[in-house]
Amino acid sequence: MPAIAAGAKRDNAMFYWHLGDLRKISRPDEDFAQLAKQQGKTPSLQEYQKAAWDDFMDHQIAPFGAMPFFLGIGNHETIPPKTRTEFVAKFEKWLNASEVKDQRLKDDPTDDRVKTYYHWVRGGIDFINLDNASHDQFDAGQLKWFAGVLARDQQDASIRTVVVGMHAALPESISSAHSMNEWHEGEITGRKVSQDLLKLQNDAHKKVYVLASHSHFFMEGIFNTEYWRTHGGVLPGWIVGTSGAERYRLPPKATDAKAAKTDVYGYLLATANPHGQPAGTVALDFKQIDEDQIPSDVVQRFTPSFVHECFAGNRKMTGMF
Repeated sequence: MPAIAAGAKRDNAMFYWHLGDLRKISRPDEDFAQLAKQQGKTPSLQEYQKAAWDDFMDHQIAPFGAMPFFLGIGNHETIPPKTRTEFVAKFEKWLNASEVKDQRLKDDPTDDRVKTYYHWVRGGIDFINLDNASHDQFDAGQLKWFAGVLARDQQDASIRTVVVGMHAALPESISSAHSMNEWHEGEITGRKVSQDLLKLQNDAHKKVYVLASHSHFFMEGIFNTEYWRTHGGVLPGWIVGTSGAERYRLPPKATDAKAAKTDVYGYLLATANPHGQPAGTVALDFKQIDEDQIPSDVVQRFTPSFVHECFAGNRKMTGMF
């Protein structure tokens, strides 16, 4: 993440959007354990879980400095003892940042509740952050809210583009084995969200882009599947799960994607209204992070051999979980 922050600054990014899974929670992350080891400590699981989110703020958000940091929620944020309620309380500063709060109150002046789902608008683009971090999602309240956001976007001529981000990919993607297809409620409600976005794209002629992480690889064109080719159309979709977690094998039909890579780290750089493209276009380019791009202070803090192992290893060779 410090290397991604450095890259985002070099690219003059206006903000960074994190789609969830801040720390592993079920066991100590390797970087957390490495720092403790260097201090002669072996923290218990309970000690790690208590410190994990503060560690995320110190080592993953802080490197971005003053750059706005929009935060999503992933399934690891709901692994016991962590809860969605604790997540909201801990990260209220980001979930209720002025840009998010102002948009929420513009939509509904009586809505003073900080949520894990929200949206903000910049330059004719509506950025929508959804919460599918547990198997009760999308729940009725979130679906109602989402429908209202899309209805307003459909009627608003100033909104040309909608970019939707969430942790797990919507159903029936190339990575369906590790997506909202994993639970019944997710499959039903995720398909509903997909159909609503297809309607916005095809009927209201808004440009739509869909982002997810959860699967720890990079893939562009994730909805180019038989299901979506025969059920309304293929939304432009990306999976970017490449900011440090254990890296998965690509799914069997990865060759159907426009692009797919694993055993890499990196981030997606979005450029709004690139020269020569129709108004509302967003160009999304994967920026790979190589070992020699890790900031020197990070290498010194963790040791060169540890950083090298993050690139040479950190691979899950079976399954996608």
